[in-house]
Amino acid sequence: MAYNIPLICGIDEAGRGPLAGPVCAAAVILNDTFPCELLNDSKKLSAVKREELRRHICADALAWGIGWASHEEIDSINILQASLLAMKRAFDEMNKYEKCINAGILPENISVIVDGIYIPDIPVSCKSMIKADAKVHEVMAASILAKTARDSLMDEMALLYPQYCYEKHKGYPTKAHRELIKKYGPSPIQRMSFKVR
Repeated sequence: MAYNIPLICGIDEAGRGPLAGPVCAAAVILNDTFPCELLNDSKKLSAVKREELRRHICADALAWGIGWASHEEIDSINILQASLLAMKRAFDEMNKYEKCINAGILPENISVIVDGIYIPDIPVSCKSMIKADAKVHEVMAASILAKTARDSLMDEMALLYPQYCYEKHKGYPTKAHRELIKKYGPSPIQRMSFKVR
């Protein structure tokens, strides 16, 4: 049976600021029974709490999707456009999700709220909201999925390129990360359009 009432889809990204690795976005629709009081902006949660909530969201959300834009795409089209592309991909993946299909969720019944001031090119009602990741539960959930997905991938990159210590800084421009880039040169997942300084 199709949902004929507006459903809120939250979209957020993680990884705009790092010097290396992709940007990741997530799209989430929560159901009426989800315990929203557990949610918060992903930046305000511990890694353990984020992972606990990630499992909860993936198991119990009405629908969710993850989207990526690679470091090559970031260098090619800039980080803003790559972030919006990752958001579009996350929304598209959410609409392919089995639970979304089985629930009869139609795109025309989805209203999207995106954290920030820009919106991706998606064919539904969409508005941006500054600090939505601290105000809107669906965006909080999206921020948690995006952050945990990207952190997990950067942990995998740490195994491939251990000299860069990605498991510690996830590619963000810490002093230690900058020094490692100066010592070893750009890594294979370096964003070459970003200044190391």
